[in-house]
Amino acid sequence: MAVKALYDYDFPSADRAELFGDDQLVYVHWEGNPLFCSAACFRVPKAMPFSEFVENMVGPWAGSDPDFDPAAVGDWRVNDQPLDAPGDTPLTELGIGHKSMLKFTA
Repeated sequence: MAVKALYDYDFPSADRAELFGDDQLVYVHWEGNPLFCSAACFRVPKAMPFSEFVENMVGPWAGSDPDFDPAAVGDWRVNDQPLDAPGDTPLTELGIGHKSMLKFTA
C-alpha cells in the first residue's frame, strides 16, 4: 500500500550504508520455521568469512529453537539466488551486501 506524504519528505535513511563504516546489516531468514516468522538482522563486518558468520551469528540465534540442528542447515540463498559452498569466503565476495537477505532451510 502506497503512502502519500502531505509535505516534502526529504530525510536520509538512518540505516544507510555509509553510516556503518566497515560493517553492514545482513538479514537472515530461516524459511519454514514457525518460531521465526520474520528475518533477523545482524550487524557484521563486511570482511567476515561466511563460515564465521554462520557459526558466531546465525548459530546462536537459530539455536534458540530446540529443534535446530546445525548439520541440517542448507539451501543457502542470498537475495533469492543460490549460494553454493560459501566456506571461508568473505561476505562481500559472495554478493552479500548491506541489507541483503540470506535465507536457509534446516
